[in-house]
Amino acid sequence: ATAASVSRQKVEGCIQGTTSLLSHCLGKGETVAFVLRNVGVLLVEGRRVQMRFYYDFLARMSGKRNLERAAFKVPQLLKRVVSRVIPIASLTFYGRVIIFPEFELEFVPKPIPRDILKA
Repeated sequence: ATAASVSRQKVEGCIQGTTSLLSHCLGKGETVAFVLRNVGVLLVEGRRVQMRFYYDFLARMSGKRNLERAAFKVPQLLKRVVSRVIPIASLTFYGRVIIFPEFELEFVPKPIPRDILKA
């Protein structure tokens, strides 16, 4: 806060406001994505919580070569990697998400599952 010339009180107020709104959205059962800049996306959808990481973050943390070896040995690791360019709503089951800290609603049309169409 000091380096950005913002008072501690202002920062704490922003954090409290964000956590209050996040708590309200979760209490209503909204799907929420919390974007951690340069790290990844924490996605909360119903009872499912998952963290998806940006590839470049993982490469910085472990080294690109180590990351490639790990992905080869454990292919499920790639399911935890997310692109910065895809819509976050596309990561959700229903295609609708509230994105924090921007507080924006994102919607991506999802195809209707075939079993519902047959009914």
